Amino acid sequence: MRHAIAIAIAIAIPLAALLCGVSLSASAQTPINYSQAKALADRDEASLPADVAEAMRSTQADTLKAGVEACATPQPDTSPFVVVAQLDAQGRIEHTWRQGTTPLSICMEKFLRGRILLVPARSPFYVSYELSFTP
Repeated sequence: MRHAIAIAIAIAIPLAALLCGVSLSASAQTPINYSQAKALADRDEASLPADVAEAMRSTQADTLKAGVEACATPQPDTSPFVVVAQLDAQGRIEHTWRQGTTPLSICMEKFLRGRILLVPARSPFYVSYELSFTP
């Protein structure tokens, strides 16, 4: 059975980031947990001009499609999950954080590490892959 993949790219900085005490100022510090990384991804993705945001979504979708194909199993657990990625100056995913514990989410996180997306405007740059599946 094929599933449609929904990728949600955050448009605004979530209030939750502010409530969690996550600093949204540019810094070279690596977030210590998923919530901090997700807040940075929301901030960075929201800062992109429309044309660059579309190019990033397209690149993410291509990478995601390859990852889902590589991680597919006969009866996967299709529970929603999120992987946040930290890009270096060359656009390479150098660190990830995951919310979700399914075999598919774990495989996708491993698949994404080291992949190259677009060269970001600044480094580090954070993006998120928010996946939900519909039959």
